[in-house]
Order: sequence, then C-alpha cells, then structure tokens
Amino acid sequence: MSTQQIEQSYALNYEFHSFTKSIVIHADCFGWMSKVSSDSIHAIVTDPPYGVKEYEPEQLEKRLNGNGGVWRIPPSFDGHLRSPLPRFTALTVKERERIHEYFYEWSKLALRVLRPGAHVFVASNVLLSQIVFSAIADAGLEFRGQVVRLVRTLRGGDRPKNAEDEFPGVCSMPRGCYEPWGIFRKPIPEGMTVSECLRSFQTGGLRRKPNGNPFEDVIESERTPQKERDIGNHPSLKPQSFLRQVVYASLPLGEGIVLDPFMGSGSTIAAAEALGYCAIGIEKYQEYYAMSLQAIPALSSVNVPTTQLSFKLA
Repeated sequence: MSTQQIEQSYALNYEFHSFTKSIVIHADCFGWMSKVSSDSIHAIVTDPPYGVKEYEPEQLEKRLNGNGGVWRIPPSFDGHLRSPLPRFTALTVKERERIHEYFYEWSKLALRVLRPGAHVFVASNVLLSQIVFSAIADAGLEFRGQVVRLVRTLRGGDRPKNAEDEFPGVCSMPRGCYEPWGIFRKPIPEGMTVSECLRSFQTGGLRRKPNGNPFEDVIESERTPQKERDIGNHPSLKPQSFLRQVVYASLPLGEGIVLDPFMGSGSTIAAAEALGYCAIGIEKYQEYYAMSLQAIPALSSVNVPTTQLSFKLA
C-alpha cells in the first residue's frame, strides 16, 4: 500500500504527516480506532501510558520541574543520572481497577481494527503486567506469550526508604533486569488454519528471522542509547536495536500495516521505516506528535550494529 493510499484510508479528518512509507496522526487513539475501517490493520506494536495519570499535563510538568508527583525522580547511580519512573507501587485499588478498565476498552477497539490473526505486542512492566495482560485477554485477544526484554532498568533494589542505615542488608523489591512485552493475537476464524489465515489476511503467525530461525521470546537488549534519547526525548523511548526486531516479527509475510496507537516520539514508526514496512502512528499529545516529525527520520537512520541484533537484515 502506498503512502497516498494510507493517507486516503486512515488520516480521516485529523492532522497528519507522511514519511517514506508511513504516516503519523495527531489524535486520541480511542477516537481514531472507533472511526477507521474495521479488519484493516495487520499488527500492533506499542508501549502504552497505562491510562492512569503519568502523562497528564500536570504530572508531566512536575516531572519536567523535578518535583516528582507520580514520577519518582531517583538519585544518580554510579555517577549516572537515572531516568524518572512512574510510582506504580503507589497506585490505589481504584487506580488499578482503572488500568484494567482502560485496557479492556482499548482492546475492544483493537479487536475491531485488526485483521483476523493479527498480532499485538504490548510493552509493560513487572508491577502492572498481570493487570494489563488479563484485561487484554478478557476483551477477547488471545494471549500468546511474552517477549522478555533483558535490560537492567535500574528499577527497584533500593533499601527501605528513610531506614537505609537501620536495614542495610535489605532491598524493598528486586532490581529490575527485564521488561515484559505481552504477545496477543486476534482469534483466527473458527475452522481456519494458520496457513489459510496467511493466505486470506497475511496474518496468523510471526515472521522468522532472515536466517530462517524462529522469532524468540527472549531478547538481550540495551538501555536506550543517549544519541537516540537526544533525538526523541520521550521518557519511555525504546532502543531501535530492540524495536526493529519486534516490528520485523509482527508482519509474518513482511507486508501490511503496523499500528502504534501510543506513538510518543515515534520510535516504533522509525523502526518500521528502517525495515521498509508501512506503519501508522497515533499520538494524543501535541508536544510528542510535533517531536515525532523530526525524530522519526532521524531514528530510522540510526545505524544499529549487527552485534546488537539477534538477526541481520538482508
């Protein structure tokens, strides 16, 4: 599908911008996904904001000013500044229920726009994944496993707050060394095999690596390089070395449209552009949408050494 065809079918009446094979749209994904044609998207790869309050303007301003709010502003670690992290451990029962409701409603819309057999990759964290993944499955998407991104997140591992000297041999929770990404699939029509789904909808499976080996559910990763953070200054920016592997696997035949409904500064769309895939990014916040217009072409041009990839592109 050409960029012009994507514009005509998916931009609707929203503000948008086109790249080589992709477009980004300034919209709330809930509204956009309720209006776009059903059964038309081949895959979703996204890192959502969890639908609580960390990206509300008031909280973003507190993070920017170093005042915290829902964002924990951690101290330096071995001389390196640590990125702010949302205080998911402080969520109330009501806020956790809100997360379940948010992802349940979002997943219903995902079911609407996805082709049968289409896969969904959703980033999460160890504190909320059980809520997020169960909500998505409750809405009707099949849980197909997880991708474990092995990366030292520097979350956790702290001594008890205000009692560090009293309990020097205790940490309040484990130091984070991985990030879970849920893998889901829109159900294949009853009686249809994967091969028949591939022929009919170009979906149903995951793309093998170029060397013929299967896509694997553990990926050794890195923290997002500073050069990429300088390009797309978003608090949850994922590295191109990781995203390109996930995006590559999401289209089993290497054709179709990848959607990121929570685009941020556009790292998923940049990965798709680097791979020659068609993609659509949706972003609610004007600041990040505007940032993506420059960040996507710059991130897509980042040279990722093959030593950082579990496969080498042809």
